[in-house]
Amino acid sequence: MQLIEVVILLLLLGPSLVPVRAALAALHVDFITLAASVMVRDLALLFLVLYLVWRNGEGLQSLGWNFAGRGSDFLWGLVLYVPITIGAGLLDQALQNIGLSAPTHPPAALAPGNGIAQLAMAAVLVVIVAISEETIFRGFLILRFQTLTRSTVAAVLISSGIFSLGHGYEGTAGVITVGVLGLVLAMIYLWRQSLLAPMVIHFLQDFVSIVVVSLLGVRAH
Repeated sequence: MQLIEVVILLLLLGPSLVPVRAALAALHVDFITLAASVMVRDLALLFLVLYLVWRNGEGLQSLGWNFAGRGSDFLWGLVLYVPITIGAGLLDQALQNIGLSAPTHPPAALAPGNGIAQLAMAAVLVVIVAISEETIFRGFLILRFQTLTRSTVAAVLISSGIFSLGHGYEGTAGVITVGVLGLVLAMIYLWRQSLLAPMVIHFLQDFVSIVVVSLLGVRAH
């Protein structure tokens, strides 16, 4: 039954495991349309995962929704964000230097416009993405692959690999960097036995790259 659950989830994730977002950008899909579709998808998958865990009587803590040490976990997320982000940037640059592909400019559809409404939507988007994707990739998939493979190492590697495939629009260098980032977030999750720190790190990375960069761009003009 757990294998069936994983297969169903992966089939639903399938469209995001190929460069669909880049293709949408090429078709001139705007940020609002793309953000709305991502939020609907992530929330739908999150509720599916929550339902599956509830049906199996596993409890939310099995997904990493353990907030007993929320104060220290939140602080760890803040503290680790900086070195992890710097390390990811250095890795991405090193991979580009050896010839791996990377986009010259991010797809326009991935950046909000100058309006307050789009920036507010971007802020909501990064909250939903951080909670949903950490629950799905670090919580649920590691939980299920641990059972299926009987190996935590294998579970972490497989879930991180799947996580990286959804970032094909970032080029080969970006996919590898995101895969390594997934491994790091998984190790933090297993260390803290809570998804709060990975959620904070994930949120800050997306918030800075999407919202803050757009705000700075507005001010620069």
